[in-house]
Amino acid sequence: MTIAEILNSVKFVVEPDGSRAAAVDMETWEQIVVLLEDAKDAEEETISWKNAEKALNLGE
Repeated sequence: MTIAEILNSVKFVVEPDGSRAAAVDMETWEQIVVLLEDAKDAEEETISWKNAEKALNLGE
């Protein structure tokens, strides 16, 4: 499921005070968690260009 599809599946509940609360089914929630975990993993796997240059001996 894409992020757009997930966002389209979110439903809102209006609380007695008029505020909105988001509600998603468990399948959608699990897909959100997977997307967030993947994003975190991708962030952890990146290195700076400076470190890449050093590792590949591309620097001065």
